[in-house]
Amino acid sequence: MKYQKIQNFINGQFVPSSSSRTLDVISPLDGSLLSTVPLSSRNELDTAVSAAQKAFPGWSKTPIKERVQVFFRYKYLLEKNLKELSDLITEENGKTYSEAAAEIEKSIELTEFACALPQIVGGELLEVSKGIECRTEHVPLGVVASIVPFNFPSMVPNWTIPNAIALGNCMIIKPSEKVPLSMARIASLLKEAGLPDGVFNIVNGDVEIVEAICDHPAIDAVSFVGSTKVAKIVYQRATNNYKRCLALGGAKNHLLVLPDAQPDMTASNVVASMSGCAGQRCMAASAMLGVGNVDHIIEKICNEARKVVPGDNLGAVINKASKERIERYITEAEQQGAKVLVDGRNAKVAGKEGGTYVGSTVIDHVTPDMAIAKEEVFGPVICIIRTNTVDEALAIENANPYGNAAAVFTQNGRMAKYVIDKASAGMIGVNIGVPVPREPFSFGGWNDSKFGVGDITGKSSIEFWTQLKKSTVKWNAEAGINWMS
Repeated sequence: MKYQKIQNFINGQFVPSSSSRTLDVISPLDGSLLSTVPLSSRNELDTAVSAAQKAFPGWSKTPIKERVQVFFRYKYLLEKNLKELSDLITEENGKTYSEAAAEIEKSIELTEFACALPQIVGGELLEVSKGIECRTEHVPLGVVASIVPFNFPSMVPNWTIPNAIALGNCMIIKPSEKVPLSMARIASLLKEAGLPDGVFNIVNGDVEIVEAICDHPAIDAVSFVGSTKVAKIVYQRATNNYKRCLALGGAKNHLLVLPDAQPDMTASNVVASMSGCAGQRCMAASAMLGVGNVDHIIEKICNEARKVVPGDNLGAVINKASKERIERYITEAEQQGAKVLVDGRNAKVAGKEGGTYVGSTVIDHVTPDMAIAKEEVFGPVICIIRTNTVDEALAIENANPYGNAAAVFTQNGRMAKYVIDKASAGMIGVNIGVPVPREPFSFGGWNDSKFGVGDITGKSSIEFWTQLKKSTVKWNAEAGINWMS
């Protein structure tokens, strides 16, 4: 075992779990044992919540300009430790080093936004009548929780940690039990940056801790990122307990490719979108809708896909079960009549035979009724559905229950605007395969890709992590009395 046993982080200290239940943390790169993670009990969550409650009065009363100083230092520590953090992500998640480093770079950008919050969240003040002023201010909620997935061990936690804490809340985070190492390192960096004890806490665990977070009476808000199936359960359970909840689910992102699309740019973007992070991201291209004759572009897509080599510029999928599930989708589509143009099944990497790799895969002549066309595969696989018109393609895109992203590849501005207007997704790309907004623009999908109001990053997140306090003040006795007073 390369690393010590994972511990919880409560009240500024790493503490061993009292639970006897554990899981092995296995590297997808080669199948080696990295560590073990405890599956904590509800009592341990109670301890973390108590620490957060104790820290909240002092932290929430600290002026926001002082609170964000912690995140200026945290940003510096992310930059200073970029290689170490990237290596850790690669080990426990399986993505390539360049993808892991990009994840840390995005974490840095997210932290930069949090550092700018004092310039964004200033309240409003207006003299609404003679001698009477109204004022608004953003007030922190209290103890909040964030439940995060395996596919981005640093970036997704940093969607919530900097903003929620800089806005005055104290946080409990539940990492994915598949990738707990990065979160422990983040905790140590936050402590080094000067975050007071109890403001940030980690409770490792499985479904028991997720349910306990949703049920805990002292937790005021919950964010979740994961599958749609679990997102629905978390949203229903948390809101049934009168909590705010923002739960992000899965996706089935469609790329519309028109005959006039620039072939080289389209091919490189489609392949990068479907194979980046081994396809394990909710913004990955999953279905390509070829409009009319796009054979010349499909040929280039296949050529680009063959350049994506497992163990070189393509990382592993998270575990054996994921590999088997992804390959099952490919085989089933082939048996139903689809044509596998580039086959990534049974991929092996020399010297890493214990790793869980799926090669880049392109499947043509998929029909909309096939499972691979409707369900989230979460692997480096693109299925091509042939259509005759843009409206036919949009009808397929609109019919899918998800709504994270959609994109169109064309050189026709009028047609691009038509797709932007008609696609049922929260994030749209034009000649961009992964249309993730940059800060301060917020990340968030539609339909079954998101449950709750607002987005998880950017300016929209301010409303989720705070509540508005309004005060109306009159000091001037000479102002007299009117309908307001």
